[in-house]
Amino acid sequence: MNIKRKRQFKAEVSTSSLNDIMFFLLLFFLIVSSLANPNVIKLLLPNSKSAQNLNKQQISISITKDKKYYLDSRQINFNDIEPFLKSRMGSLQEPTVILRLENSLTIQDLVDVLEIGNRLQVKMVMATNKKPG
Repeated sequence: MNIKRKRQFKAEVSTSSLNDIMFFLLLFFLIVSSLANPNVIKLLLPNSKSAQNLNKQQISISITKDKKYYLDSRQINFNDIEPFLKSRMGSLQEPTVILRLENSLTIQDLVDVLEIGNRLQVKMVMATNKKPG
């Protein structure tokens, strides 16, 4: 009586759900990365040879290439910059205003904002990218 088994056990790894898992992980990380810094305004800053980090209380003014003005992450009109800055400076001690201007803007655009800072007697610093090399 010779009985042979015709079925042999073969180890298999089912990968049919792996694509779904990878898709959901990719989707999760894309959503989380956009929520990590939602107040980012895309600007191409001018380059400089040296860079300095500031640790004081900061107010950010960003100007895009189509001359849209943002105070921190809130879009405002140019005429509203001075009143908003005045109200923000009242609650801060030794505030520093960081100017983030698109590198394609003219010097006059920079001077217009610097005049507001001069009238309010606030320290203003222009943000740049560190020049490679």
